[in-house]
Amino acid sequence: MNIVVAGASGFLGSHLVDHLRAHDHTVTRLVRRPAAAEDESTWDPPGGTLDEALVKSADVVINLAGSPLLGNPHSKKWAAELVSSRISTTRLLAETIAGSDHPPAFLAGNGISIYGDHADDPIDETTTSLGDAFLTGVTQLWEAATGPALEAGARVCVLRTAPVLDRTSPPLKMMLLPFKAGLGARIGDGRQYFPVISLRDWVGAVTHLVESDTASGPFNLCCPTTPTNDEFTQALARACGRRARLAVPSLVIKKAAGPMSPEVLGSLRTEPVALHDDGFEFHDTDVRDVLATALRS
Repeated sequence: MNIVVAGASGFLGSHLVDHLRAHDHTVTRLVRRPAAAEDESTWDPPGGTLDEALVKSADVVINLAGSPLLGNPHSKKWAAELVSSRISTTRLLAETIAGSDHPPAFLAGNGISIYGDHADDPIDETTTSLGDAFLTGVTQLWEAATGPALEAGARVCVLRTAPVLDRTSPPLKMMLLPFKAGLGARIGDGRQYFPVISLRDWVGAVTHLVESDTASGPFNLCCPTTPTNDEFTQALARACGRRARLAVPSLVIKKAAGPMSPEVLGSLRTEPVALHDDGFEFHDTDVRDVLATALRS
């Protein structure tokens, strides 16, 4: 298939592009600088410009573009860029897809934060979004931006992605140093559920959705058994050959993380029901599997 990928230079995008090419797909990367290779095409999301013919003739368009989540959570500039970078890219691609006589499939990046805090309740793709946490609002707007493609009859898959764990990339890379030093700590009481997924399962799941003829709608990209924060903390400490007996009080997190604190203290017991129903099989089903894969990769 001919596939167009936005955000191909990022951690997830670069691994996905390599995997798609290994599966004999042709991939063109959208870049925001002058194209320097045959597999690149320049676009300007804020300016609303791109190669419309390229996008309209593709079999699948994938958007993983967006500014980094890591930043100063108290910065209005950081927050505004986080929102605009996701919505402008998604809307431009969705509107271009909608203008095609035969709309390509659209796989739109998104986040698991869309659900908001559901305490201990299991969450599948039909679960209602709750609360007014910052990232919950961002992901709602992000998903709504796919509307033009959906209304035009395109096959749209929304990738509600949990933190993807790999030792070479945040958030796991940032955690390893304190955990290896024996300073690993649970967050708050540790009872909140913390969804994660391994890199190989994320790449495999997205490739599965690319190659499907019928898959559409939202998909939870998370391992089948979601750990609590305490379970994650203990599993990572054991994987580092250490113990984790410390705890960071919730009040400290609220002051330090500001509008991002609900993402750390909130509870998301997510389940990848839609992926299971579509026949995808996970390699890493729980936090021990995910961490083992992440740390040996």
